[in-house]
Amino acid sequence: MYFNKQTIVFLDGEFLKATSAKTGLYNQTMHYGNGVFEGIRSYETPDGTRIFKAKEHFDRLHASAEKMHIKLSYSSEELEKATYQLLEKNGLTDAYIRPLVYLGENMSLTATDVVHVTILVWKWGALLGDNMLNVMLSSYERPNPKSCHMDAKVVGHYTNSILASTEAKQNGFDEALLTDMNGFIAEGPGANFFMEKEGKFITPPLGNILSGITRATVFELAKELGFEVEERFFKPEEIYTADAAFFCGTAVEISGIKKFNDYSFPMNWDDSNSQLIQRAYKRRVACNEHENLYI
Repeated sequence: MYFNKQTIVFLDGEFLKATSAKTGLYNQTMHYGNGVFEGIRSYETPDGTRIFKAKEHFDRLHASAEKMHIKLSYSSEELEKATYQLLEKNGLTDAYIRPLVYLGENMSLTATDVVHVTILVWKWGALLGDNMLNVMLSSYERPNPKSCHMDAKVVGHYTNSILASTEAKQNGFDEALLTDMNGFIAEGPGANFFMEKEGKFITPPLGNILSGITRATVFELAKELGFEVEERFFKPEEIYTADAAFFCGTAVEISGIKKFNDYSFPMNWDDSNSQLIQRAYKRRVACNEHENLYI
């Protein structure tokens, strides 16, 4: 699904066959989850292949590494250049891109100076598919931000996401929605959450959630289209008064939500401002990043 015998990966400054790339069994990331990564997409545009918001993603990778005491020796510009080369070597235009910074052999619970960088690319559709989603309130919470850096994209954090997403699917839902430690809505396992109410968008504030690149893009698009966005805390019960809702993230892109628990959002998706954001996002990633929107 992700690679074959011809697939090329970037590893520590070299371009190698995926089948011959190796790592040590004693690396700290594998044992303790101390590593950072990004999820990025490239798109085919009239001007050729373009990595969407490459600088923002690689800058966030650096910020995550710094928070986890990881010394990342490649600049954002060097990582972007290597990624374009990797896409070309694999013959990919519309692709998912996974930079991963993982650590060397270290069985202690301290930082290590041995740092590895790999970049993987593959063809991947929207993570949650193209259909409207049925979402359940998870029994799991997002970790207390005083226990770890929730604004960093850390390998180990995603055990929480796996538990929540697996629980949802085992209960017949497409995905989960998690609260924070205080019972306020936080985010999905791998996506930020927006609800639409009387034409306005409401989304949880930063602090207990990942500062999503796609989330920031939704703010940009909403401003361009003249829609108001409000950041505030709200409990799950308020979602039952919303007209529409969606998840957003690099992997899921913009995915509309049909139901939350047993509540069906009353607004027809095609009549919602949420759907206009979805259309605007599709246009934005497939054209010049600063092109005006014509919906």
